[in-house]
Amino acid sequence: MKLPIFIADAFTTRAFRGNPAAVCLLENELDEDMHQKIAREMNLSETAFIRKMHPTDNFTQSSCFGLRWFTPASEVPLCGHATLASAAVLFYKIKNMNSMLSFVTLSGELKARREEDDIILDLPLYPAHPQNFHEVEDLIKTTIGNTLVQDVCYSPDTQNLLVRLSDAYDRSFLENLKVNTENLTQVENTGKVKGLILTLKGEPGGQTQAFDFYSRYFAPWVGVAEDPVTGSAHAVLSSYWSQHLGKKEMHAFQCSRRGGELGISLRPDGRVDIRGGAAIVLEGTLTA
Repeated sequence: MKLPIFIADAFTTRAFRGNPAAVCLLENELDEDMHQKIAREMNLSETAFIRKMHPTDNFTQSSCFGLRWFTPASEVPLCGHATLASAAVLFYKIKNMNSMLSFVTLSGELKARREEDDIILDLPLYPAHPQNFHEVEDLIKTTIGNTLVQDVCYSPDTQNLLVRLSDAYDRSFLENLKVNTENLTQVENTGKVKGLILTLKGEPGGQTQAFDFYSRYFAPWVGVAEDPVTGSAHAVLSSYWSQHLGKKEMHAFQCSRRGGELGISLRPDGRVDIRGGAAIVLEGTLTA
């Protein structure tokens, strides 16, 4: 078996920043268990598998493909950064001739389009509902200790818990916050939570670029301690911060060690456009 494989850093224009995803192009059907084995071998937060929808399709001319995402531990229903990475491989390396691509996924049809040097993902917009603090207090205290919390919401669609830190904190505080994810799977083992979003209101631009909000994302329940830049989490964050800031166009920064920027635009059809760059850092052949 020989498979073309790439690694692309998503939500950045610079290599070794943003969020890396492996991307596999499948000319033929792949044994079901091989998806997970390859994802485990790649050992990145996500490995994406692009497949043809029909035998006569090809990666250069076709505009609709199947797409699946796997962490080293399991398949996931939605991954923004690996979708952006997949589109980047098709656009920049395979030289796909279309300006828009459609992906058939577990989260329905997702679209990616080229615009200047960026790729724009059309993703579902997921609402977050107020969550009783005491029901998740153990989880929050285990993760961030006595850090002041301003708001807690839950997204049933993504099973993400959104924890907004106090407005008294700044970006530097969130970047340097020691987050304990080691025991989270024991503290929260009901299956309700699959991801934890920490978020913070942005600051006015001074010497640095202004962002509307900041975040970090943790998903030990699916084998990812901290994800560098998370498109799917921003499908929740976009909904939350749009309501609280009264804005439909926003600029976000995910404060992981690698860091990444996302442009956000809420659409009239109730979905969200998430914009970012990508840098392809590796291409080769997977043999097994």
